[in-house]
Amino acid sequence: MKVLFCSQPFQENKVDETYEYEYTCAKQLGLDIHLISLEQLIYQDNPLAAVKQIQPSPEKVLAIYRGWMLKPFLYQKLYDALLAKNIVLINTPEKYVHCHYLPESYGVIKDFTPLSVWLHKKEIDASFQNVYRIVNRFGQAPIMIKDYVKSRKHDWNEACYIPDASDKEKVQQVTSRFLELQQDELNEGVVFREFVKLQFLTHHSQSNMPLSQEYRVFFLDGEPMYMANYWEEGQYDDTPPDLQPFLEVAKKIKSRFFTMDIAKLENGSWTILELGDAQVSALPEQADRCEFFTRLKRKLP
Repeated sequence: MKVLFCSQPFQENKVDETYEYEYTCAKQLGLDIHLISLEQLIYQDNPLAAVKQIQPSPEKVLAIYRGWMLKPFLYQKLYDALLAKNIVLINTPEKYVHCHYLPESYGVIKDFTPLSVWLHKKEIDASFQNVYRIVNRFGQAPIMIKDYVKSRKHDWNEACYIPDASDKEKVQQVTSRFLELQQDELNEGVVFREFVKLQFLTHHSQSNMPLSQEYRVFFLDGEPMYMANYWEEGQYDDTPPDLQPFLEVAKKIKSRFFTMDIAKLENGSWTILELGDAQVSALPEQADRCEFFTRLKRKLP
């Protein structure tokens, strides 16, 4: 198994500083690590140059990418460039999209996650009529907005949270601000989600958004591989969550390597907040990076 990290911008022989600790742990464990250039992939549109430091393999070999999120068309280019060298990323482009875009996996997790509706960016008209139409399903309930991948949760009051879905003025205001802030980073469209009451943990020290007891769980081939507290602030319970209720749905997710973010509701039960492709899902601050790669090596020697 190969592990592929992003290089530092404009320094193709040095790992991106965000992933330096992961890189060091993987290297200490004897994993076969390599660097790829996102500058060549994204800005130069040269995927072959992006992977030029990786030698072709005489036979097919598995690889895992650990780096920044890629839009699906870029992941496809990276996948194809590596495949030309007999190197196969753990998730095909189709499996990458399945967990990267919430609408793609919603049908699998809908019974375990807040009610969600969405619009492609081409469907968002100047009058916001399509937006009003789909959020009407929530009545007067509070909702949140995100794109197909990410929210602006640290811009909580201005570009994330809508206290009343029937308040057209507020819906337009928050949606407009969200789109303004996302600009070219907007992923496909907008998703409106039911705001569920989670068990309060604390308020974020910078954005003041309410934090809850959340965990990020990494799954490999349908089984939980590693779990960590999502937030570094607040006092978590000593007892970790029981993952049993999520094991059956995890086996239905069309991905070999993915993350599931779960949170504790006020009533003590648990909900899925979102899925992600584990190759581009960050390890939380308090995660033990060496333990993460130890378990990965044990499962995929």
